[in-house]
Amino acid sequence: MTVHSVSPHSRIREFDLSLRDGGTLHVYDAGGRDSTALPLLWHHGTPNTGHPPIPLLAAAETLGLRWIGYDRPGYGGSTPAPDRRVSCAAVYAEAITDELEIDHFAVMGHSGGGPHALAAAALLPDRVVAAVAVASLAPFGPAGLEPEAYMSEMAASGVAALSAAVMGRNVKEAYENEYGADYDPEFSPGDIAMFDGEWSWFIDVVQAGAASGPAPAIDDDLAYVRDWGFDPASIQTPTLLLHGRVDRVVPAAHSQRLAEVIPNVELRLDPGAGHISVIAGSQDALAWVARYKE
Repeated sequence: MTVHSVSPHSRIREFDLSLRDGGTLHVYDAGGRDSTALPLLWHHGTPNTGHPPIPLLAAAETLGLRWIGYDRPGYGGSTPAPDRRVSCAAVYAEAITDELEIDHFAVMGHSGGGPHALAAAALLPDRVVAAVAVASLAPFGPAGLEPEAYMSEMAASGVAALSAAVMGRNVKEAYENEYGADYDPEFSPGDIAMFDGEWSWFIDVVQAGAASGPAPAIDDDLAYVRDWGFDPASIQTPTLLLHGRVDRVVPAAHSQRLAEVIPNVELRLDPGAGHISVIAGSQDALAWVARYKE
């Protein structure tokens, strides 16, 4: 383990973690002096990096939560892992928490990070005590939503990008090389307003994620529309789903479908929120997570 830096502003320690397969994960740890804090492992969206959300650091500390995050393979300081599955997130979660000598932890993911957080909950049931998925995708196909429902009410650029992924790597790579730079998520007015305040943090992590080029985002999209490597119906961990009804990046039908199959689940739909503005309700979600501190 090699320590890289500690940011005085965010109090985040960063280090590189070597994996058994020879890869490397870049990890962020808010640490803190409270040994009773419940670790909360952040799973980022596409394309982002894994720096925990700065606007939520203070609230988490007050609630006794310890943010940890990591760059998914190919993003930021993590080495690529082409053709990874969503279920690989459980392997990464286990490696990170083992390194930090953490037995039990919670998970939280936004957008494309939602499926990865759910993977850890499904595949590490003895270690993950609570899971939050914000604006999460559902599986593509029989385990989730069939193609028409999956794409319904999704922005045209998202439909095109994920439809290319359904056709396989060659088609997806060709699509990104020709059209990827023109991707328009069609954020809601509420989403756009978020970028002018403290949640301009999203711009920073998106720019950092995009700096890695299209390859990790291609791997993400391919993983989203393939078999995830686990069935959300197998999740026994208490799970909270947050979604905005005016989200056109990932329509609310995705969380509604997840809520139908995850046994121990609570779904909160915000009637006026979009893909980014739904995160404004995350402080309440953190309070929900804090209930599961030992």
